[in-house]
Amino acid sequence: MKRVKDKSSDFSAPSLAALEQERRILSELGNDITEVRDKNDLLVLFSKRIKSLFYFTHTIVTLIDAKDETYTPFLLDDECSPIRSKAIYPELIKAHFSLNEPFIQAVLHAEEPISFLLEDVMNQPQSPSFLQANHEAGVKEILMTKLMKEGMPMGFIHIYSDKHNSFTNEFRNVIKGIAPQLSGAVSNIIKNEEILKKEKEKSFLLDFSNEIAAVRTKEELALAVRTALKKLNPPGGFVIRRINEDNTTMSPYVYDLSKTHDAEVIKALEQAKYPINDGLQDRVLNSPIPLLFNVDREIQRGITASYLQYWKTMGFKEIVGIRLRNGEINHGILFLDIQEINVRLLKGICSQISIALANIMANEQINKKQQEQAFLLDFSSDVAQVRTKSDLQAAIFRVLDKTMHTQLSMIRVIDEDGYNLSPFMYDETLFETAKKHFAELLANRVTIDDIYTAEVLASEDGIVFNVEEELKSGNAYARLWETTGLKNVYGLPLRVGNKNIGTIWLLADWLSKLMLKGICAQISIAIANIQANEKLLAYKKQLEVENDYLKEQIKTIYDFSEIIGNGEQMQKIYRLMSLVAGSNTTVLILGETGTGKELIARAIHNASPRNDKLMVKVNCAALPANLIESELFGHERGSFTGAIDRRIGKFELANNSTLFLDEVGELPPEAQAKLLRVIQERELERLGGKQTIKVDVRLIAATNRNLEKEVEAGRFRADLYFRLNVFPVSLPPLRERPEDIEPLTRFFVKKYSRSTGRVIRKIAPKVIQQLRSYTWPGNVRELEHLIERSILLTTGDTLLDVYIPQNKTTDKQESAHILNQSLEEVERSYIIEILRRCLGKISGPGSAAEILKIPGNTLHSKLKKLGITKKDYFG
Repeated sequence: MKRVKDKSSDFSAPSLAALEQERRILSELGNDITEVRDKNDLLVLFSKRIKSLFYFTHTIVTLIDAKDETYTPFLLDDECSPIRSKAIYPELIKAHFSLNEPFIQAVLHAEEPISFLLEDVMNQPQSPSFLQANHEAGVKEILMTKLMKEGMPMGFIHIYSDKHNSFTNEFRNVIKGIAPQLSGAVSNIIKNEEILKKEKEKSFLLDFSNEIAAVRTKEELALAVRTALKKLNPPGGFVIRRINEDNTTMSPYVYDLSKTHDAEVIKALEQAKYPINDGLQDRVLNSPIPLLFNVDREIQRGITASYLQYWKTMGFKEIVGIRLRNGEINHGILFLDIQEINVRLLKGICSQISIALANIMANEQINKKQQEQAFLLDFSSDVAQVRTKSDLQAAIFRVLDKTMHTQLSMIRVIDEDGYNLSPFMYDETLFETAKKHFAELLANRVTIDDIYTAEVLASEDGIVFNVEEELKSGNAYARLWETTGLKNVYGLPLRVGNKNIGTIWLLADWLSKLMLKGICAQISIAIANIQANEKLLAYKKQLEVENDYLKEQIKTIYDFSEIIGNGEQMQKIYRLMSLVAGSNTTVLILGETGTGKELIARAIHNASPRNDKLMVKVNCAALPANLIESELFGHERGSFTGAIDRRIGKFELANNSTLFLDEVGELPPEAQAKLLRVIQERELERLGGKQTIKVDVRLIAATNRNLEKEVEAGRFRADLYFRLNVFPVSLPPLRERPEDIEPLTRFFVKKYSRSTGRVIRKIAPKVIQQLRSYTWPGNVRELEHLIERSILLTTGDTLLDVYIPQNKTTDKQESAHILNQSLEEVERSYIIEILRRCLGKISGPGSAAEILKIPGNTLHSKLKKLGITKKDYFG
């Protein structure tokens, strides 16, 4: 290690005057040092007092951390430092420099101040980075001396100069002479800072105690903790997790994660439940002192807690965990994104938080019981008004969803024979992923001797079955329960007085016994009342149906004046429309494009009890896939990019009216799933919203696709198809109702004569004949457009010609082609074309055999003989 040569041997012994001056300087500096009380005093001593005597640019003081074998900056002369504007400066002032490198080891072994030329030492192996940074800023030389305490080095004084040979023997002697006093001054400053720090901590804890004493609610706790912890400046915020009522999991209770702005992430955090024994939370709960976790190290150790990956994603490096404990009871954990732990301060804060948290939880329990009691009174009032099973179901679903946050698995009612139990009510959406298994169990016959039913009926307040344990025991229902992801099954008896009338089954992680008992009592009374009135209601319903039927017989037909056509095919459609118009049944209108599906939907709506409101229409094929959900269900402000305001969806708009979903076969799979839920539950949530909105909408859907084939191909949900296909109405294509072509033509001639200003009084017979001979692939819509065009091209008052699309060249080519074929080839081509028109249907109504007027067996024989396969007519 190179250093500046000691110049004491180059000069003769100092004169008496020089020695006297040196003693005077040391005396004066000694007096100045005795007045040092804080860092600023020490800084003034160097930057002004000593600088007035000797030349140097700036100085710093570093302190040794013996435990880590490092030294760190303690006193900084920011005003004079030439590197303060460098980008590396913030990093240098926080750095920990190793004591185990040659440069600082030379200083430690020197008995007096030692100087170095930066250009000689800065590039030596392991040399600290601040040497090169200062050299780049123009510094040439550094003078170093140790600060000692009780015979051990406690730190260093660094003195820098931008000139060579700045550090004279006199300067070195002065620094050597005041070094012990500087060591004492630095030691005193450290002690004073510790005293001040403790005083601040006490003041902080006293203020926090006063603030926390006024806390009564979760919101007040969040504000108090957020305000207090901001003074500790955790860069990533904090989260308080509270132990849940199941005593096996923890959930976020109060948090301030400044790096998190994603609404979906925050919502997921609020709903999260983390197992207590996850290898990290349990360590915190069992530790009397705060624990510091390195996120990457914990992941490498194999801790699989999901929040560790979230912390890593958010850039958190070090997390401190402190248990919140009141007496001998753990209430939760405080996690902080902070790197320096002040154990005493954190324990003081957590002690106050624990007390406040315990008080809030006690108040919450009291409030919860009061709310449960108030709710049971309201539920009792609701149930008292129940007269039908559907009313009771709505009330039960509402109470379970909004108050207990669960769904009904099953209510079974004991039959009149007193032995068998029949399904009375259930929520099939609970078993969405296991519908087949649920349907199988639903079909099973259950009696009062069934092992689980008997156990529940014999109990006083019901039985709780743990799903995991029941799986091990071989419970036949356990596989179905497992699909819900919930931990427990609650089976309770339904009783009126001492008489069992049935059982109720619920799945949840945890449910309140008070709520369950109160709800079951009310449900039992309601079911008993419904059973007592069922016969009277049945007779009343029968009379109403008979009355409606008689009225229907008296009526001729609904006024479907907008629809043109009186042929046999359309009469069937009118009959179906008459049957369904007055109900709320979902209608699925099927038919080729242009057959008038929307017209039929509008006629059904106009003939329904909802005709006082406008029918709402949505064309599913005309909307981009990413906007369909917003169009149907609406969205809240800020739910996605561009959602600058709240929007009401078409379902809400059609409340108490009719919603017509045109081209429903074009819906993407995601929208199909949400549509199914709305149809089943009669409720929806706007995109980005949390509020559940009840809707009463009569649904009419239309499509030109073959939905059965779409289901087989996996492009359309089978369960949605079954929900929509309650009352199908298949519109015949125009080619199958030639008798309606003439009245339709006259209607369109009259319509477009008026709109175009033409006067068309007659239609030539050949025009009708032309129209009858055409196959109309575009159906009524094509006919309408053809008549409009023909009227525009007509100059007189008689429609003499229509311009039916045809390609003469192609016709000639086809004729020539036919003439070059054998009879067998012509027959084969014709049969294939008929099969294509019939969508491959060989026999039965609307089949190729029906059109060819031959038996189905004969057609099968011809197919075999002519070598016709599905590939020919489906290709």
